[in-house]
Parts: sequence; structure tokens; C-alpha cells
Amino acid sequence: MMAVMTHTHLTILTGASRGMGLAMAEQLLQPDRTLLCISRHANPALATLAEAQGATLIQWTEDLAQGAAVSRQLEAWLLAQESAGFASATLINNAGVIPRIAPLSHSDADDLAQALRVGLEAPMQLSAAFLRATGHWSVMRKVLNISSGLGRRPMASQAAYCAAKAGMDHFTRCLALDEALKPNGAKVCALAPGVIDTDMQVQLRSADDALFPDRKGFSGLHQGGQLSSPVDAARSVLAVLARADFGQNPVADVRD
Repeated sequence: MMAVMTHTHLTILTGASRGMGLAMAEQLLQPDRTLLCISRHANPALATLAEAQGATLIQWTEDLAQGAAVSRQLEAWLLAQESAGFASATLINNAGVIPRIAPLSHSDADDLAQALRVGLEAPMQLSAAFLRATGHWSVMRKVLNISSGLGRRPMASQAAYCAAKAGMDHFTRCLALDEALKPNGAKVCALAPGVIDTDMQVQLRSADDALFPDRKGFSGLHQGGQLSSPVDAARSVLAVLARADFGQNPVADVRD
């Protein structure tokens, strides 16, 4: 396995094929960056942009519902790298799914498992692999978990998504305590990015009123122009990631 030898900033990003994840990937493709994207589908336009920008792009097509296997792959890849070739290392856990929008009693067991595996298990597994493989690196290391306001307030017919994001928030708090005890512990944060105009919002606005009592509220946000674009949301999230005090508050919101 060939190691990356250039002195660049390494970023590992999940869910980079569309929405805010794609916008973050586009903004991260700079000459001093190595970007590893992990998504179910590769994005050819990203490869074209990387070449134009002089950035190093690696795209893995993997299903994060199989988080244990993907985390082992990531750990092996990181262990094969020369740590001196990187100026910093960052993991951004962005991928997530919303199962069928319905009360829990109407939910399918496989859909619930998929949502929790992608939204909670995989971020934990990837974070563990990343921190274990880079534990001896002397450079700045960060873990950014893309959370949601729905991890901090309940909503009918959103049990799986809310539970995954609430779990993400709390494991990030625990992780911050772990890393604070290490000489070169990583900086970690679960960040809510605001309300963004993505496919997920379309799914919420298109739900059945009888099954999702908050549907009209999401439609109102769209009609009132209150949704951030993926590009603007990505810019705000990456600005928080770049701040000197990143990780000081392990659970945060871009609107704070």
C-alpha cells in the first residue's frame, strides 16, 4: 500500500457525494490538502476539481452500515502512512440517513438498524480507528461529528434520527474527556450545522401529515427562505473547524 509522502493536511470525510458533504469536499480540495472521501458512491466531478486544484483526492465507495469493516480498512490505511508527511489530521463524520418518517410503532426494524449503524455506530467505529492509528502522531488531530438540533430536542416520527444524533453528542462528550487525558489528545466536537436545504429536507417536507405532525413547519422554513444552502453551511462548519478554540465546547451549534 503506497504511503502519501507530501506534507499536507489530511482530512477524512464521510458522506461526501452530495449535499453539505459534497460542498465540504469541494471547499477542502486545496493544493495543501489530502482528502479521503468515504461514501456509497464516488463523485467524478470531485476528481476533476481535485486535479484542477492540485489537491490529492482518494474516494472509497463503501457502505457505512458496515462500519466495522470500513473502520478496519481506515485503520490499516492510516497505519501505512508516514505521519511526518502530514501537517494535521482530521476526521469529519458527516454521513447520516433518515429512515421512513413515521411513529416508531410504524417503523421497519431493518430501516431503524440502518439509521443507527450509519448515524451512530459508524462514527464511533471510525473515530476509534482514526484515534488509535494516529495516536503516536505529533501533529494536531481533530474529530468533527456533524450532529443536529434534533439530537437535542425530541420530534415525533423522528425517533431513530434523534436517537442517533443524541448518541453522537454524548459519545463526543465522553471522547473529549478521554482525549483530554492524553499528552497530544485530539480536539473533538459534535456540531449542529443549522437547517440546510438538502435532500433530507425534501424528504421531511414530502412526508405524510398523518404520520409526521411537524411537516408543515419544515415546509414553512423552505417557503420562508430560512434554509441555508449546502455551500454556505459547509463554509460555516469548516470555519468552526478552523478556529483556534475548536473542541473547547464538545457539543456546539454553528448558530451559537
